[in-house]
Order: sequence, then structure tokens, then C-alpha cells
Amino acid sequence: MQYKIIGEPMPVVECTLAAGECMITERGSMTWMTPNMQMETTGGGKGIGKMLGRAMMGESMFQNIYTCQGGPGMIAFGSSFVGSIRAYPIAPGRGIVVQKGGFLASEPGVELAMHVNSRASVGFLGGEGFIMQRISGQGIAFVEIDGFCVEYNLAPGQSLIVNPGNMAVMDETVQMEMQSIRGAKNVLLGGEAWFQTKLTGPGRIVLQTMTIRGLAGALAGHMPKGNA
Repeated sequence: MQYKIIGEPMPVVECTLAAGECMITERGSMTWMTPNMQMETTGGGKGIGKMLGRAMMGESMFQNIYTCQGGPGMIAFGSSFVGSIRAYPIAPGRGIVVQKGGFLASEPGVELAMHVNSRASVGFLGGEGFIMQRISGQGIAFVEIDGFCVEYNLAPGQSLIVNPGNMAVMDETVQMEMQSIRGAKNVLLGGEAWFQTKLTGPGRIVLQTMTIRGLAGALAGHMPKGNA
């Protein structure tokens, strides 16, 4: 499989496949393809528990598998939000954890599973950042990043405090901890999330400058109210 990512800030990843090669997407993100691409929709073959887990991660309960038939073919997968698409080579010991709904498409050897913050009670109250996606296995995975992305490589023991909604991708070696904002005045008047995410290295983290929830909140104040 060969690929190219084009068209930011509303990008697509265009994948060129040889006969017999296939791509998997969790939520029907196909934008265009050659006629020799054959689609099959499955439940992933992992049982109802895995299907429900995908739904909790913000993905479809079903997978679409596109297989190239009879010769070379092409298929493109489009981003659902303004931002970028990043390609990540996944291998044993080199998995990543991504934001809920961040998975776009992958080669068939890549596995997607639910990743739950270990401090569940804090996660429920914190909203964003509680349920995430763990990507493992073998192959190339494509991930959506909202807005502009900024990458840091954390040394062992080095930490960064991040708004939960701005954490897009991190290596599986990075430790995540949810921390509550201290002080009633800070919580009620500070205008920030009630909880923050502490990320500790070693490993790479990718942060996003925009979130769908943040954009929706900003636009809400400008929407017409009542009957026009």
C-alpha cells in the first residue's frame, strides 16, 4: 500500500493498493475510489462486546473492509473536521493511544480497542479524555487531528499538563493521569475544564489546537435565538 495525504485543512488520504490488498475503516469515511474496490461490512468478528466498545469510542459498531480486485486500485478516506491526517506505523511495542473518534482507517493488521483512563471516577467527571482508543498490531494507521497539531517528545519523567480535549495522540509508553483543578474559585470562575490531563514521558505526544466541542461552544453564542 502506498499513500499520500492531500488537501489540508480538510484533508483526505489517498491509498493506492495492489490486487488483494485491503483497507479497513470504522465509520464509512470513504470519499472516492476506483471501481475495482469491493466493500464488505462486518462486525469485526469479535463479538457484541467489541462492537459496543467501538460505539463507546465514537466509532461505528461495524467495520467496512475495502479490497482491491483484479489489479491496482485507489481509495481515499476523508477527514470529518478541519485539521490534518497523520499516518502512524504500528508494530508490536509501538502502539499509540488516540482521542475518541480519532481513528480514520488502517491496513488490516492494525487492531483498535477501547482505552479507559485508570481513574474511572475522575474520567467520568472530566468528560473528554476518559474513553480513548488504543491502536496496536502491525501496519499503517491513519488518525484525524483537529485543528493544528503540535508534537512534543517527552523524556523519561518529563511531564506536561494538557486540557483533556487537546490531547490527540500519544505513544503507549506515555503515562496519563487526570488531575482536578484545585480551589473552588478556580473551578467556578476560571473558565477552564474541571480536570486536566498530566502526561508523563517517555514518549511522543501530539496535541491539537481545536476541538469539535470547543468550536461548537464558540459558535453557540452567535446562533440566532428564537424565531427570526
